[in-house]
Amino acid sequence: MTVYDLARRLPTIATLRDHCRSLAMLDAILSPEWESRYYSMNSGWADGQEMASMRDGSGDEYSIVFSTAGAYVRGFGHEAPMSPYVNDGEPWPGVIDEVPESFKPFVEEPAFTDEDDVPVVTACLWRGAADDRWHHGTIDFPEGAADPDGATSLFALLVDRSPEAYRRFAEDYYEVPVDLWAVKLVCALRPLTQEVVSQLNPAISLAGLAQDISEIGYPQQLG
Repeated sequence: MTVYDLARRLPTIATLRDHCRSLAMLDAILSPEWESRYYSMNSGWADGQEMASMRDGSGDEYSIVFSTAGAYVRGFGHEAPMSPYVNDGEPWPGVIDEVPESFKPFVEEPAFTDEDDVPVVTACLWRGAADDRWHHGTIDFPEGAADPDGATSLFALLVDRSPEAYRRFAEDYYEVPVDLWAVKLVCALRPLTQEVVSQLNPAISLAGLAQDISEIGYPQQLG
């Protein structure tokens, strides 16, 4: 899979945002220490902007910025053949060349560039708030590479958004059994209860998740 395939398989911006919230909430429950989490979300990343992110601890990462302009997706596969670090220190041709002006600030965002101001990116997509599809640049992919831009490994759980897919991932990554019933409720963005939290991690309380719930922007029980 490349960004060409990913663009056809990603959902609407609203659905993607909700899914990112659920991934971040599940990881917050399973991994109380933020530094050890795979998926995160900051609903107050900047004025009028939210950011969902993934870090695998080995150098692969993605960032998705949700703003009034729409959504901007940046992925970096550290071993991908299209890495800037195997292309004379420049992003692979076409990856970011066609990014519209409304999303250009995210291309140059210091959090997404290295110490030499090189955009750390192997895969990039965007979708304007009024667009009916996702967009990407015109890219001549390197021949013979199974995952040239890292899209397959980076965005697997954005393509397969099923609770079962998350459970498989989490049981492998966190090396603990993961309750599918509880995962389904979080994926549906149901307000958390202590029962759901305890099914996923008996060592953490609902009250102890208050800051994470607020930062993620996860729905809370009224009253």
